[in-house]
Amino acid sequence: MTYRQPILDTSPKVSDEIRKTTCYMCACRCGINVHMKNGRVAYIEGNRDHPINKGVLCAKGSSGIMQVTAPSRLRHPMKRVGPRGSGEFQEISWDEALELAVSWLKPLRETNPEKMAFFTGRDQSQSLTGFWAQAYGTQNYAAHGGFCSVNMAAGGIYTIGGAFWEFGTPDWDRTKLFVLFGVAEDHDSNPIKMGIGKLKTRGGRVIGVNPIRSGYNAVADDWYGVTPGADGLLILALVHELFKAGKIDLEYLARFTNAPCLVKADAGPENGLLLRDADDKLLVIDKRSGKPVPFDTPGVRPDLGATHQGCRTVFQVMAEKYLDEKYAPEAVAERVGISAERIKGFAAELAHVAFDEAIELDQPWTDFRGDKHDKMIGRPVSFHAMRGISAHSNGFQTARALHMLQVLLGAVECPGGWRMKPPYPKPVEGHPKPHCGVTPGKPLNGPHLGYPLGPEHLALKEDGSPARIDKAFSWENPLSAHGMMHMVISNAHAGDPYKIDTLFLYMANMAWNSSMNTRAVIEMLTDKGEDGEYVIPRIIYSDAYSSEMVAYADLILPDTTYLERHDCISLLDRPIGEADAAADAIRWPVVEPDRNVRGFQSVLIDLGARLGLPGFVNEDGGAKYKDYADYIVSHERRPGVGPLMGFRGNGEGVGRGAPNPDQIKRYIENGAFFLAHMPEDGSYFKPWNKSYQDWAVKIGLFDAPSPYLFSLYSEPMRRFQLAAEGHGDRQPPDHLRDRLKQAMEPLPCWYTPFGDEDAEDYPIHALTQRPMAMYHSWGSQNAWLRQIHGQNPLYLPTGIWEKHGFAEGDWARVSSPHGEIVVPVAHMAGLNPNTVWTWNAIGKRKGAWALEENAPEATKGFLLNHLIHELLPAKGDGLRWSNSDPVTGQAAWFDLRVKIEKAPARHHTEPNLPPIKSPVPEAPKHRRQGEKA
Repeated sequence: MTYRQPILDTSPKVSDEIRKTTCYMCACRCGINVHMKNGRVAYIEGNRDHPINKGVLCAKGSSGIMQVTAPSRLRHPMKRVGPRGSGEFQEISWDEALELAVSWLKPLRETNPEKMAFFTGRDQSQSLTGFWAQAYGTQNYAAHGGFCSVNMAAGGIYTIGGAFWEFGTPDWDRTKLFVLFGVAEDHDSNPIKMGIGKLKTRGGRVIGVNPIRSGYNAVADDWYGVTPGADGLLILALVHELFKAGKIDLEYLARFTNAPCLVKADAGPENGLLLRDADDKLLVIDKRSGKPVPFDTPGVRPDLGATHQGCRTVFQVMAEKYLDEKYAPEAVAERVGISAERIKGFAAELAHVAFDEAIELDQPWTDFRGDKHDKMIGRPVSFHAMRGISAHSNGFQTARALHMLQVLLGAVECPGGWRMKPPYPKPVEGHPKPHCGVTPGKPLNGPHLGYPLGPEHLALKEDGSPARIDKAFSWENPLSAHGMMHMVISNAHAGDPYKIDTLFLYMANMAWNSSMNTRAVIEMLTDKGEDGEYVIPRIIYSDAYSSEMVAYADLILPDTTYLERHDCISLLDRPIGEADAAADAIRWPVVEPDRNVRGFQSVLIDLGARLGLPGFVNEDGGAKYKDYADYIVSHERRPGVGPLMGFRGNGEGVGRGAPNPDQIKRYIENGAFFLAHMPEDGSYFKPWNKSYQDWAVKIGLFDAPSPYLFSLYSEPMRRFQLAAEGHGDRQPPDHLRDRLKQAMEPLPCWYTPFGDEDAEDYPIHALTQRPMAMYHSWGSQNAWLRQIHGQNPLYLPTGIWEKHGFAEGDWARVSSPHGEIVVPVAHMAGLNPNTVWTWNAIGKRKGAWALEENAPEATKGFLLNHLIHELLPAKGDGLRWSNSDPVTGQAAWFDLRVKIEKAPARHHTEPNLPPIKSPVPEAPKHRRQGEKA
């Protein structure tokens, strides 16, 4: 009898329809093809036509199918019926939920709007949420940037009018040397992976500067395991070497930066500011005439070495500062953790590639002065940096130092260098200023967030106290451009600067991984006053999932997953984009929710109408927008400019044009994105390129050309220093004067991180990183991603491992000045010798996320947050000093210092908080791919 092979379908039909949308498993916002089968999500792949990822998709993006079917998804609106933290809720209707929210919010708006604080997590709809909060009238609004990487954003914008993050990119097709500072593998992951592949294919080199050698640093050709918090000192040593060797792009500095501008040397209220003419234009000395002229004078040849009436140029001040031997490699090597020889080699490689391997493009262009250039000169060195340098109390100045290094090489906005993505470049003067003018029943007097140019822009009350609950834009943190979300609960609980009534949070897991000092924050959320009422009386929370924060809210407004709602990745907010093109994108409901949930943005618009907020109601009081999709299409931030730039007016308009009711349909037909290429002669040197500036006005990025000079020397910072020295009408409290003088240096500087002070008993640095396969905390409840990262050991370098006699399977007690944890440990050789680290947000509290109580995330996972306090140790002065960068208020997560000792192995990590009751059923034991929970 002959054997018959079974008939197998080796190419089964994957789907019966493909719906193109935008991923939301991290901040890349890649294009995805969602394969549908029988009306359900069957498979997700990358969209090859999308400008961001060009078809590449990571583990996070592919596993999005497990987010839309996750057992932890919330099912219904709920109101709390038991004590906070009990998890006791009652399901209610949407009408009841919204009426309850209005009954809390409306009286506050009519009497004292500042008693409502509205803060959002990693959402990407901040142009809407900010617009809503401004219409409500509270000054207490911000998103998550203050505890994430505001130092990167603010440091870049105050220096070059742009920043790393998603707002810029190396010129991957031409760069020859790519340098990463403090970059873990979670951020901008697909573009960087693709770019490194391109670079290495061409024989280029990658250098990683990070205490931890993982991810991108693991594939780098050279790795500098810098001591945490010393990155800025390393950068200034590189600057020292470049000045010493004369390896600086002097022509670039003279034409495009404020290096030739003149620093006033007279004593008085303008000492250290830059010389200007009667029209407030910066002055430079023209080499041809030897006289001061406005910086934008046609044909001017700025003189970097000039003096005028006792004033020296910024360049001369820089040379004097950075040639000081205190920045010599030999002087900083021990503190930085890198030998002087290697630092010198690093500087030499930067100089060699920038100047000896310079490139030229035969592309004529015209600059903002009207000067014509036959070629574009490129310095093929590019950089990228993120949270590793940002999350320190000296992170703002470190970010500024890194941008200064780029500029000294002439490697910003040139061929082969680092380039900005529209809507950047944008000078700091072109951004809003923070506002805090509250009038009951009226909108706030302007945008909440912005970039102060001096003390006159601080958010202060008449008595000089902070106007905001988080103390952003106060003398304590003057340039806190993204607010200080990590301080909201602590300040509200302490009543410092005042008490609030209602805390409104969206997608912010403040009862777990999004707070420092997690256990104490939980206590603050549940604490009651002498009257028996909660110190923070009301908490409204919106999330798609049963996170730890849900149990501590009074009213739950359940959100959809990202495949079930409309979203707008807008040029008004955090757009996708390319260095050669402006781009934006949408998400749309590729599947309808199977639960009684609504997209938060639509809920917010509904609340706006019910509250009668200006901008959300028509003249007759009726709702102005049906939902978020209607808002996206119909809203205009200024005439002809709305959330989306594509298909405006009759469907042909780009950037400017009347609202088009078919706009979302056209986006869907186009793959859920829109791309507008800039002129070929406008793609480099954008801050000074006439062709780019004219194009930016045409598509609505600006209303008039806005060329500017890079600010190596920061006048806004000098203005705050002047105030600390006693000049001006607005004066800081005396106890902050010395700190402002130090932190507000107008040229990039370095100072010891605050966490290093009084840390003799805690000799080890402790860090976290997000893994490539996780981004939001919700990733670690994803059934597929859990198989990659189900638990997180604490990684120890060889010296510490051997000193304490650790072996595989051992546990350790890790202590800081604020607490202790007991956790499993593992050995890692590629690590700074005085640093330990772990993955962030893997650990979960028992009962959350629909996980079993014995899930590895709850028994072998942990957070370093338990060791970190939102305040610095008490100084004996009775004041509450924030554990933040004194310039921006950036949470100083990475200033953490610890000590370590062996501990007996156990069944669960410590602290082991009691389980919380889940408002959703526990996940089924055996769930097939895509199967609904």
